[in-house]
Amino acid sequence: MSDHPNNPYYSRTDTTHLKVSDAEWKKILSPEVYNVARNKGTEYAFSGKYYKTDTKGMYYCAVCGNPLFKSDAKFASSCGWPSFFEALGPGSVRYEGDTSHGMRRTEVLCGRCDSHLGHIFDDGPPPTNQRFCMNSIVLEFAPDKK
Repeated sequence: MSDHPNNPYYSRTDTTHLKVSDAEWKKILSPEVYNVARNKGTEYAFSGKYYKTDTKGMYYCAVCGNPLFKSDAKFASSCGWPSFFEALGPGSVRYEGDTSHGMRRTEVLCGRCDSHLGHIFDDGPPPTNQRFCMNSIVLEFAPDKK
């Protein structure tokens, strides 16, 4: 896409799993995106640009362009990060156990580039009762065309 001239891996249509070194990602991504995506960092609660967004559209991985969530699955949560009750599809995200910070959680990673997106919890609304707690900085939003 023309919005990502320095990122040859960015595509909203290519589903090929990427095997890119962290050193290469560090050259391409901003330090803030790199910290969350590759170092498993997080942004401050209530600070992300998509925390309160309720426009209809699609959320993509800001690192590689992989489609992740539809806005129809987004819900208002008091956790401080954008929250979704389901991912777009089986290949859009993947999961790994996370025992960092003395907690047992399930990490959510991009299914295409393996970037850290956030965590999933079992305290969301029906129909899934799940809450995908995502970092805005690793999401990119495209509103529906009218």
